[in-house]
Amino acid sequence: MRTGSEPKTARSALRLRLWLSLWGLLWAVGGTLALAAIGRTGWAIACGCLAVVVTADLVMVVRHIRQGPHYQPGRDVPPYDPPHEPPYGRPRP
Repeated sequence: MRTGSEPKTARSALRLRLWLSLWGLLWAVGGTLALAAIGRTGWAIACGCLAVVVTADLVMVVRHIRQGPHYQPGRDVPPYDPPHEPPYGRPRP
């Protein structure tokens, strides 16, 4: 059910983003080294820039994880406020 407060209460799978960032960083650094070794300077620079972006995302994700439940609420916190009024003005049984 949508309540209109989704942007305020949205959650992100931070642990999944952490592992995907680590995986991307591994490939970006490996690609940078491999492409620099075979002389593809342009592609090595592109992979290096990608590694910088992935590192920045990784730092942000780790920061949000360390900030605790404010950014990653536990499973006991509902993803939205349940509606307080019945729809269409009908009384609840």
